[in-house]
Amino acid sequence: MGIVPPRDIGSFNWLGVWTHISKEIHRFLKVGLQTLAAPVVTTLLFLAIFTLALGRAVQVIGGVPFVEFLAPGLIIMAIIQNAYANTVSSVMISKIQGNIVDMLMPPLSPGEFITGFVLGGVARGVLVAICVGLAIWIFVPLKIHSIWLILFHAFAASSLLAMIGLLTGIIAEKFDHQASISNFIITPLSFLSGTFYSIERLPEFWQFVALANPFFYMIDGFRYGFIGHADASLMLGAAILLALNVVLWFVCYWAVATGYKLKS
Repeated sequence: MGIVPPRDIGSFNWLGVWTHISKEIHRFLKVGLQTLAAPVVTTLLFLAIFTLALGRAVQVIGGVPFVEFLAPGLIIMAIIQNAYANTVSSVMISKIQGNIVDMLMPPLSPGEFITGFVLGGVARGVLVAICVGLAIWIFVPLKIHSIWLILFHAFAASSLLAMIGLLTGIIAEKFDHQASISNFIITPLSFLSGTFYSIERLPEFWQFVALANPFFYMIDGFRYGFIGHADASLMLGAAILLALNVVLWFVCYWAVATGYKLKS
């Protein structure tokens, strides 16, 4: 028998990246009760609590009913948390179980390695957004002002958090480190970014603090796509999100290319 020549991968390993993405999607779909159903229940609880607690005291924000203002913020908060959780858990489990080598051995370049993880996180974030949005739509008459802004901010937010999750998974040495990033950085930034309120109601100093929070621009732009009202410049917000995505991509690329805490 003749020797079978190696397959020509080309300049980009499409098959390898698709296999990587499929593995990530299959991983979170196998535990759909935890990864898809749980965010829906949690979001509906937030919706019920804030509507019952503040529905009468705060009836209108930005010219729209409070519940319609609140709903988009809850949807993108679910995107943020789940896109981050998908990549950080995947990398951490692979490192602790010792099978991260199975991800490093295939002919995937650092860029392809990152693309698989990031698009897996984006897939989970967007799928959670669809499930949460449909569940909220049963109770809240959601309207779409700009589908393009909704899609842009959903993808920009989920890719950004997926890369943060990837970096956290690379740097963290145990689950306590991962939990610290989630509890002390991700959750406070998402809760204090205008998810449940308009920053126009804050004192001037705290408005300045909110504008320094990149999570605010994810939520503000995403909400504008539904209600047509924003608390800050949409162009500035989009530029900040794009810049952060680019910066984090290069940081992730450096970490993977050098094998930082992956090959040692």
